Amino acid sequence: MVLQRTVYLNGQYLPESEAKISVFDRGTLFGDAVYDVVPVMSDRLVNFGNHHARLTRSLDLLSIPCPISSEDLLISVRKLALRNSLSEGVVYIQVSRGIADRDFLAEKDLSPTVFMFTQEKSLLQHPKLPNGVKLKTVPDIRWARRDIKSCNLLGQILSKSTARDEGADEALMIEPDGTITECGSSSFFIYRDQCITTRPLGTDILPGVTRNALMKLKNTHQISIEERSFTLDEVLAAEEAFLSGASSLILPVVTVDSVPIGNGVPGPISMTMRENYIQFALDSGIPIQP
Repeated sequence: MVLQRTVYLNGQYLPESEAKISVFDRGTLFGDAVYDVVPVMSDRLVNFGNHHARLTRSLDLLSIPCPISSEDLLISVRKLALRNSLSEGVVYIQVSRGIADRDFLAEKDLSPTVFMFTQEKSLLQHPKLPNGVKLKTVPDIRWARRDIKSCNLLGQILSKSTARDEGADEALMIEPDGTITECGSSSFFIYRDQCITTRPLGTDILPGVTRNALMKLKNTHQISIEERSFTLDEVLAAEEAFLSGASSLILPVVTVDSVPIGNGVPGPISMTMRENYIQFALDSGIPIQP
């Protein structure tokens, strides 16, 4: 007998086979929904407050009323993690505008649909370590408001599929002007001449929660960080490169389009950044057990 996860749906905790969402939910019909992902490491919720803040920001930008407070969300996430005995992995949170007959213009009094589920994942011993990540460049074909963590992810799906078909682990997306934005589901950084460079925040990239934590850790790793646009040529000339994300944490990049970055193996700066971030995450994480 296969054990079922418990999932959260609109205030109820249900076996996954019993959780039902209407076919008229706008998340299903239009992708009219946002999501966020809270990492769990060593029985701790990592960056919970910042993930909730980003979820709320995305909802505000789409004029979807936030149906759950930070305090109630924390209680629910903890309960869900405990019921699924999740000690390492992620808690996925999605909020749609609600249920209505299909029309592009939504009624203004809809009740948002909220659901959550857990996924067990190896974060501390990521499967891409110790070899590092291979990237494939692709055109950035996503919509213009990439700062909203929308459930419209076709651009990312196509980009990641192209990367996989080319034997790479992840996509590296490039604007028509030749500048790098980010990876398919992670922020991107290069390192050269004692300086880490990443694209500045704006509507063209997602405000990564792990990225934000890294920026604040610069005093710990004692390396300067600059935010500016940069090109593929700069990436290929970098001494190191790495990506960051909720479930990837920090992962070193070893090749881009089959060209080695640096000496083609995980570099010391990338690995130090990963170690520093993991220590920060464990020290600052919120215990699942209240």
